[in-house]
Amino acid sequence: MSVRVRFAPSPTGFLHIGGLRTALYNYLFARHHGGTFVLRIEDTDQSRYVEDAEADIIRSLEWAGMTIDEGPNAPGDVGPYRQSERKAMYHEYAKQLIESGNAYYAFDTTEEIDEMRERLKASGNPSPKYDSITRQSMKNSLTLPQDEVERRLEAGEEYVVRLKVPRRETVKFEDLIRGIVSFDTAGLDDQVLLKSDGMPTYHLANVVDDHTMNITHVIRGEEWLSSAPKHILLYQAFGWEAPTMAHLPLIMSPSGGKLSKRKAESEGIPVNTKDYISGNYEPEALINFLAYLGWSPGDDSEIHDMKELCELFTLDRVSKGGAVFNHKKLMWYNEHYIREASIEDLQPRVKALAEAAGYDTKDDAYLNTVLGLLHERVSKVDEFVEMGSFFFEAPKEYDEKALKKWKDDSPGMVKAYQEKVSALAEEEFKAANLKAALEAVVAEQEVGFGKVMMPVRIATTGQGFGPDLFPALELLGKDEVLARIETALERLA
Repeated sequence: MSVRVRFAPSPTGFLHIGGLRTALYNYLFARHHGGTFVLRIEDTDQSRYVEDAEADIIRSLEWAGMTIDEGPNAPGDVGPYRQSERKAMYHEYAKQLIESGNAYYAFDTTEEIDEMRERLKASGNPSPKYDSITRQSMKNSLTLPQDEVERRLEAGEEYVVRLKVPRRETVKFEDLIRGIVSFDTAGLDDQVLLKSDGMPTYHLANVVDDHTMNITHVIRGEEWLSSAPKHILLYQAFGWEAPTMAHLPLIMSPSGGKLSKRKAESEGIPVNTKDYISGNYEPEALINFLAYLGWSPGDDSEIHDMKELCELFTLDRVSKGGAVFNHKKLMWYNEHYIREASIEDLQPRVKALAEAAGYDTKDDAYLNTVLGLLHERVSKVDEFVEMGSFFFEAPKEYDEKALKKWKDDSPGMVKAYQEKVSALAEEEFKAANLKAALEAVVAEQEVGFGKVMMPVRIATTGQGFGPDLFPALELLGKDEVLARIETALERLA
């Protein structure tokens, strides 16, 4: 059987960066084996449904370069691909489990279940649950007479369907990442399969869908490991062969613990994929970074495009331990892909960002020169606009950190430089001559190079950092440079 994997997010929020990594590992595994990548939307929890979440998931995967082979937007032979559209199927399979004696109807109210738990806690049970022992004292089709069960069903009383978990058994399965995993059923509750509103729980829908969609490998986050024995029991109850499982390591916060939304925000890490899209990260950089967040090819290589990752990826090289999200490393990747991009490829993106910010980018030749001056200095494409804003308009404000380096003698240094460059003819206003003029001021004033260059940079760009100053001044032109110096001397003197 050919490999079939699924990425099955819930549309209860926008796609988390951890979800994107799970999707990526599924995608790489499928492509490595020439298999199929399925997107399934697990929307059984209608109370937490978020409008546009599904569209965000699809848009995020497409932006990241993952082609969906089957899904809501690419129907195949085993659809529908939204669980809310498969409701009748789940009822049929739940009924099958009841008839085979592997599941039962439970009519207990929420209050009755709470009372049972409080009673058991009072008697010394710290974690009471609805299980093989407590089910005997509850209202369900295992304890009620058959005619009473039928009467309640015909009367339309609310009920749930629960899995009849065996009392003392060991559930074992082989995880491709963690090896043999075993659980004692004594620690499991009789999980709900169908809720009182008729919707399936994650457990039933997940198992039924994976089986009917011919999923061969379930690759998901470590947080689902505790659910695995429940799923194995369901496969056994149906008499189906379970897919091969692999549970991925957690993504950890730099400060320790799982990378939660709260921790990510406090540490300046974008938490949702849409934040990386709107933040103008390079998708290739994020994918390269995420691939290495829990996996390695076994050598010292770090840079691989999607095609190469598909060729290299194997689950046996995925680590068991959590992987720390290093944002600086992500930026290192982003810088690499910016450097690798040509000026021609970057130009339309920067032009759109600059014009959206209200700047006049002038002609293409001018903009291309700007990109060339900034290419080796930016980490993200939007920094071409942020760092290069002075190329498009004179500074309205001066950077506060830079102004700390504007000293009492800075106006005099800038004035001396102004006199030197104003003496240059238009055709002499070149980077080499502009640098020579500054060196002359340095020699005359008997100060360090930075003592003159920093205030000149502040006066002409408004910043204390940026591209090579003299080619930048040449591009701005003599009239513009002199006008900016004059303005700075008036405002900063």
